[in-house]
Amino acid sequence: MNLLRRMCGKAGTGLVVCFLACAVSMPLWAQSEEGTAERKVITRVEPKYPPTLERLYIGGIVRLQVEIAANGAVESAQLLGGNPILGQAAIAAVKQWKYAPASHKTQQVEKLEFDPHR
Repeated sequence: MNLLRRMCGKAGTGLVVCFLACAVSMPLWAQSEEGTAERKVITRVEPKYPPTLERLYIGGIVRLQVEIAANGAVESAQLLGGNPILGQAAIAAVKQWKYAPASHKTQQVEKLEFDPHR
């Protein structure tokens, strides 16, 4: 709280202005509407582990930004973080996923773990 006050000033209005500025600067995927739940995956295809990385015991977590059509089909997937080679395998799999239908297009972040010891 002290850090927030130093950054935004001592007055209450400064705090409100600072809060609004921080909220605006958040990435869009982190801003969700009140009561908006993540879409449930109905059909999930597991990614194929790249053989070279599996043989070298290279694993990790991949984060993807997934854009989902109203009918539940995946329109696009973009790598947010993780190994780029694992990311390619994850994107190929996620593009085959099917989500529960909704009234409009949505976006959500999916995390996929690659564990070479499984």
